[in-house]
Amino acid sequence: MLTTLDDLIQEARHQPVPQRLLFVLARAELPDFPTPTQRESVERGEGGVLTPVLCVDKCPTELDDMATLAEESQATGVDWDIALVAAMDHPGSEEVIESRLSHLVIAVQMGDIGRMVAFDRQGEAIALTTANAH
Repeated sequence: MLTTLDDLIQEARHQPVPQRLLFVLARAELPDFPTPTQRESVERGEGGVLTPVLCVDKCPTELDDMATLAEESQATGVDWDIALVAAMDHPGSEEVIESRLSHLVIAVQMGDIGRMVAFDRQGEAIALTTANAH
């Protein structure tokens, strides 16, 4: 069972086919026209709308752990709360990788995060739920 990003990296390194890890780094923000309950939830760090702010692909051998990812992303000056990760077998060309990253960004924007694993900034796996629209 994967409980940390470090576990995922190690698992990807041991796969029989080359892997590429695709990261969408997102910030939890208030939705448009938030209710008081939504405001309180975001202030506690427990809710919000995920807004993609950065995306990157990494070969598992290029990334040692979450601390490395956090350090690299800090150099961009863009703040984020959650790392959403997907893996690709036989990644192929840069165009294929870029296309897949674009699809993942759109999926996050649409709330379709079911095929990705989410990690907090410390690299701990977290469960995300999708709120039902009323």
